[in-house]
Amino acid sequence: MTTKILRLPICSVLMLLLLGIGCRSTYYSAMEKVGVYKRDLLKKRVVAARDDQKEASQQFKDAMTRMKELYGFQGGKLEKAYDALKRNYDRSVSKAEDVHKRIRDVETVAEDLFKEWEEEIQQISAENLRANSRNQLSETRSRYNDLHQALKRAEKSMDPVLTSLRDHVLYLKHNLNAQAIASLKGEAVNIQSDITKLIAEMNTAIARADEFIKQMQ
Repeated sequence: MTTKILRLPICSVLMLLLLGIGCRSTYYSAMEKVGVYKRDLLKKRVVAARDDQKEASQQFKDAMTRMKELYGFQGGKLEKAYDALKRNYDRSVSKAEDVHKRIRDVETVAEDLFKEWEEEIQQISAENLRANSRNQLSETRSRYNDLHQALKRAEKSMDPVLTSLRDHVLYLKHNLNAQAIASLKGEAVNIQSDITKLIAEMNTAIARADEFIKQMQ
């Protein structure tokens, strides 16, 4: 009985994986019928990932601006400044989720493309054509790896920033007064510095994406 219970989750995972692979195969087949191949899909997904990186970068800039306004508060309604920071934090979370999804999409189609490419190279009988295709695969994979590393660095930098922003938003929700704001100014400067670094990482990822897209023409 115990053995069966332990095996159920594994079977479920395998079924989900098989279903996922089957759905992707069906999708790829349908796209190929209209002249869109995995190479085209990879390019499209890199474009989408780049665009979401740009939107997320702008959103983090806006959050930093709202934070500066709150911690440079000189008078008026604290609630208004706090609400602006809270809205920008929520939007930053949403944009970060979009970026995570786009990167997963890029990874999936890249993995499928390179696997297919490797298999199809073996079907080429002419040695010179096989060698040329293998070189093209190597160059494309190298460019993709550069892009992927930049995307992952930017992605990894988002979560600590969001965690710090969340902590501040929650703390201020419970202690919205001038004294609490003054006590957090030093930490706010650190967060702004982290956001600046994050934006720099995103700009690098955006530049790598532009290069990859251009080379995929």
